[in-house]
Amino acid sequence: MATHSQGTCYYCDADYTRGGMVRHLRACSERKAAIDAAEGALERMYHLRADDEWGQPFWLDLEMRGSAALEELDRYLRTIWLECCGHLSQFSVEGWGGDEIAKSRRVDQVFDEDTEMTHIYDFGTESRTLIRTMDVREGPPTTAHPIELMARNHKPEVVCMNCDRTASWLCVECMHEEDASGTLCDEHAEEHPHDAYGAPMPIVNSPRTGMCGYTGPAEPPY
Repeated sequence: MATHSQGTCYYCDADYTRGGMVRHLRACSERKAAIDAAEGALERMYHLRADDEWGQPFWLDLEMRGSAALEELDRYLRTIWLECCGHLSQFSVEGWGGDEIAKSRRVDQVFDEDTEMTHIYDFGTESRTLIRTMDVREGPPTTAHPIELMARNHKPEVVCMNCDRTASWLCVECMHEEDASGTLCDEHAEEHPHDAYGAPMPIVNSPRTGMCGYTGPAEPPY
């Protein structure tokens, strides 16, 4: 796992490492101000860390209402990271082959202070997300939505395999047929000859990049 990948706090715009972000969010003055200003019914709020289970430097820090159902988390992960072709998905404990958890279950029914859960999207070309409880607080939500994005990794910077410029495109044929990185800058993507897997795909801030038909948007739904 890329523990030193950098990310941005969405409260104060400060950058921290993946490991340092959890500590920062506990102390962030802008987050504390948002919590102090929040109104509404008190409930258990869960700080969840979502990591790409394959070890790539993609991670999200989310705060989720305890009263919300897991189907809301499934929808959020699909929108920000995963959705390409409407594949099936599931939550389970103990990873692949573990006990499946119904998406109708509430977060406060399945998460506690040390819960670890796996979300699997697409049982052909799998994307696996490891979800862990990092913190729990009692208080009002800071948003009307069931989930708030608190922090996220920076889009990884990769270099074109044919030159030293920044890559914006990915050739899946190069990856699977030639054991190459497949990363291409704009110029080399335009003249790239491979098309067996379709045209080069855009590189986006998502662990689903280069998998199935995924092209994004990899943007927060809210």
